[in-house]
Amino acid sequence: MARYTLSFAVLVASFCNEASVPVGGFSLGTNANLKAPFVNTRSSTSEHLPKACQSERITARHASLAEEVTETAEPLSVPLSFNEMVTMTSKAMNDAYDAGITRQTVRVMLPRDPSSGNLGQYYENDAGGVNSNNVFTADNTVLVPPDETWQGGIMQLYRAAAPTCQEILRRFSTNTGGIPAKLVEDRSIDESGVDGVGLWMSQNVSPDDDISCFVQPTQESIDYVESISNSAGKRLVMILNPQWRNVDDALDSASKGGGFFGGVASFLGGKGGSLQRLDDLGFENVFVIEGYVCKGGNIRLVKRFDTDWGVFAESDDATKYVSVGTSKSRPTYQECDKMLEDMGISVKYARDIGMAPKL
Repeated sequence: MARYTLSFAVLVASFCNEASVPVGGFSLGTNANLKAPFVNTRSSTSEHLPKACQSERITARHASLAEEVTETAEPLSVPLSFNEMVTMTSKAMNDAYDAGITRQTVRVMLPRDPSSGNLGQYYENDAGGVNSNNVFTADNTVLVPPDETWQGGIMQLYRAAAPTCQEILRRFSTNTGGIPAKLVEDRSIDESGVDGVGLWMSQNVSPDDDISCFVQPTQESIDYVESISNSAGKRLVMILNPQWRNVDDALDSASKGGGFFGGVASFLGGKGGSLQRLDDLGFENVFVIEGYVCKGGNIRLVKRFDTDWGVFAESDDATKYVSVGTSKSRPTYQECDKMLEDMGISVKYARDIGMAPKL
């Protein structure tokens, strides 16, 4: 959905009440402005804390994590396979949950057919498949950033993001008594049906262990995220590969300024207001893998909730990634380029023809 348009359902809901619609372990209740449309239907012993208590808890947690970041953080690396990536993601989520972070944002690469990079390829198969145990497998795939190179657009991305979400939830969920969690998909939050947004619910033996995961949410999905978060209490609510970018454009920067002009910028599509609402709910980046091309080669940015950003460059034989630097804040393209320069890494075409050392 275009970023300069408002969600039709949100406008309609501002003037009329909605009927109750079940969503996994939650249900859509009557509410005119969609501020809290979900009500928990699976009883839980966890109680929802007031926002003031949440803020105090979050502030205290941040202070504690800041002191322990360098001592307890996992060493960063770039996953080379789908299984390795899912394992790293679920490990970071579990560590964050143990540290008290129950509202998590995750950005990962997605499995893609290896032939996607071939010139003249007009049709691209979906990556991976389902085995006899109904488990997604992605053995013959490559991990690719969710960018504009995907021919099928946002819906093709969803077909790769949904099974990725399922595997992450399977790894994270507790199989009490050997009983695996039940995974339920709800696409009703994708009001147009073509925005590539979904909600996955992991329902465990104990309702306290239930998980809600929003896959590729847009800014128009924040009402739903807010409602699920408010009714989930201490249970995990996560966002996987949100459709807004980490970097800011002019509208994004203006919308973060607040005031009248900030409100106008948010109305026109700036993400500042949406990010502020997520911050108020306690959402944090728990595990992030992003990528782009620098000097003709693939660069990967990796971060856990308890580490700085790590920058890695792909070797020329595409068998590993080499660490080229770290950064306290998300490094810009120019900063990554300088890291490569400082490491003596030349442009890829020069390395390919023997004019510069191989990486």
